Amino acid sequence: QVMLVESGGGLVQAGGSLRLSCAASGRTFTSGWFRQAPGNEREFVAAISWSGGSTYYADSVKGRFTISRDNAKNTVYLQMNSLKPEDTAVYYCAASKFTSIDTAAGRYDYWGQGTQVTVSS
Repeated sequence: QVMLVESGGGLVQAGGSLRLSCAASGRTFTSGWFRQAPGNEREFVAAISWSGGSTYYADSVKGRFTISRDNAKNTVYLQMNSLKPEDTAVYYCAASKFTSIDTAAGRYDYWGQGTQVTVSS
């Protein structure tokens, strides 16, 4: 069982930046970030392969968010720039036992508890 702990959420004004971190208690392969706003379903944000050589983003964040990882620290990051009020949500880190990148939440085996990101206008 791998435990994931997110950090770095908070309140920021529109146009600002935040960096989320996700520390894992063990080795993981593909990792991703998802988010869920009140009244909405959980949606895919970004994913990264174990090597970091492959990444994939939702269209809504492409060009603004960057996912990266440091395997020596078992940590995955999400750098969020040019934040918009519609980015407000609880952000969840997820990790998979498998190596293929996937946007479906059901393909991920481990989840963090979530961290709140609020963007004010």
